[in-house]
Amino acid sequence: MPDVNAWFWAAQVLNGVAIGIILFLVAAGLTLLLGVMGMLNLAHGAFYMIGAYALYSVFATGTGGWYGLGFVAVIVVTALVGAVLERFTLRPLYERPQGYILLATFALVLIFDDLVLLIWGRAYKSVPPPAPFEGALLLGSVPFPSYYAFIILAGILLTVALWLLLQRTALGRLIRALGTDREMVAALGVNVSRSLCMIYVLSAVLAGVGGAMAAPLRSISSGMGVEVVIQSFVVVVIGGLGSIWGAFIGALILGQFSALGILLVPRFAVAIPYLVLVIVLTWRPHGLFGSRV
Repeated sequence: MPDVNAWFWAAQVLNGVAIGIILFLVAAGLTLLLGVMGMLNLAHGAFYMIGAYALYSVFATGTGGWYGLGFVAVIVVTALVGAVLERFTLRPLYERPQGYILLATFALVLIFDDLVLLIWGRAYKSVPPPAPFEGALLLGSVPFPSYYAFIILAGILLTVALWLLLQRTALGRLIRALGTDREMVAALGVNVSRSLCMIYVLSAVLAGVGGAMAAPLRSISSGMGVEVVIQSFVVVVIGGLGSIWGAFIGALILGQFSALGILLVPRFAVAIPYLVLVIVLTWRPHGLFGSRV
């Protein structure tokens, strides 16, 4: 029978999977933006932050069943904010050089951070896990938080749902067609502007859901999206630009290094993801699942 030490390391591996699932939700949105729209969106982490704060706001009302209602609020709020930003801030810049979008999205990062301070203040916020997942499971004799198990199961379901959306629906076929030949899609009579807005909204919702799932695991604060968007860019590059499955594998890899690195080499844990990035790009410059250009 495995000893306690083996169960301990198994729990750490599962911790890494949970971290990777959250990273994937954010990175999947970035992958869609890069692969279909060719957009490097520095403000993507703001939706992660908005998702966390939206969940906190529902929790703060004291409403029963706050977690489920909170996720509905997260989806609605991030979708609305994403649609407004795409229509009035980003769409006018699509025909401009990429630098315009970089500057605009960087400005949005600063604006959203200040708005969060204005609305919720400087004090850190927190939310507990939902009541059914407040306890711990036992892996052998090692406790493993039930909420981490929930993240893993919910994340797998969301990943499968996203794959089915992209591969088995008309919207998914449209998204893939836009990434291949936008002019041809427009020639077929498709409203390309509306379609690009839908893609941006989907990416925003994915990031918001990731932020909501992460909220019970960390402090909620202004600027929390910056760190995660940097890690998500690392995930996207490791997996290969435009590859959803590449982003999934890259997120799981980064999650393992984050969970195990803090135990094995704590002094270098922060640098490990970037070391992995350098190694992968040296070995496969186009990423694990990317195509050669």
